[in-house]
Amino acid sequence: ASRYDRGGADYLNCPFDKEQYLAFIENLCKGEKVSPHDFEKVVHFEGCMPIEVLAERGEMTLAFGAMKPVGLRDPRTGRDPFAVVQLRQDDRHASLYNLVGFQTKLTYPGQQRIFRTIPGLENVNFARLGSMHRNTFINSPACLTETLQLKQAPDIFFAGQITGVEGYVESAASGFLAGLFAAAYHQGRNFQAPPPTTALGALLNYPVNASPEGFQPMNITYGLFPDLEKRIRKRRERRQALADRALADLESWRTNL
Repeated sequence: ASRYDRGGADYLNCPFDKEQYLAFIENLCKGEKVSPHDFEKVVHFEGCMPIEVLAERGEMTLAFGAMKPVGLRDPRTGRDPFAVVQLRQDDRHASLYNLVGFQTKLTYPGQQRIFRTIPGLENVNFARLGSMHRNTFINSPACLTETLQLKQAPDIFFAGQITGVEGYVESAASGFLAGLFAAAYHQGRNFQAPPPTTALGALLNYPVNASPEGFQPMNITYGLFPDLEKRIRKRRERRQALADRALADLESWRTNL
């Protein structure tokens, strides 16, 4: 079931009571982790934290994060459980599921031992165990122009995750803009970048205009958009106003390409 019974039935939910949850958190904190190589500097991206690192931040961190039970009523009790692990269907035959939000650096034996303590997964077969990938990116504010060109070699364009945008959609959007910039450059014409009030423009603006000191990747968020001229206190109304402005400005930009 999905949260609040919205959407399809692509999820299976594994409910925890308080005792089970606290034991699971303790196991995560004590689990054996993969050691980094000597050349690796461990800096975790906040939007993709290992599950065991989140557990180490506090015993209730996951209950308000990846394991939050809100809107996932247990049909056996009629109440929300203390915590939940969600399994998302990965194939058409409903034979493969992944653990939602469970990025991890636990060793493979540790994962098998700890994840089999999740209620309902005691006898599960793991098709693939988890691992963390290393995110390599350049210091875009120091290296790139506002058209995603390398400052020292303007015929070289950068796009995607290496520029400091995070996420599949964001990386595709960055590639779309880089392609437009590159085409205009080789045709000897100017190309007007999308305004920063749009998601495309805000996403472009962040990696090239952020501070180069401590630069880190970023997903698209409302926080990247310029403030509205008129302050709106209610978050939902404010976000709707930001979206309305973005769509209007995007249409104006698109028609003038």
